[in-house]
Amino acid sequence: MILLRLKELREENRYTQATIAKVLAVKQNTYSQYENGLREIPIAALITLAKFYDTSVDYLLSVTDYPAPYSKNK
Repeated sequence: MILLRLKELREENRYTQATIAKVLAVKQNTYSQYENGLREIPIAALITLAKFYDTSVDYLLSVTDYPAPYSKNK
């Protein structure tokens, strides 16, 4: 699965792959493989990126087109 939103969000925010790789504590080429669908992205990494970009995992996975994060239940 190619996660186009990962690349879109990264480029919209003017981050390099190396910068996002540091956020995830992986090598740049590993992150590149996530973006290009050559390696499955771990769930923990998706959660980290959703928090980093202030969005939802569903948005990253293109399950929804609504980018706002879900509200927290109290």
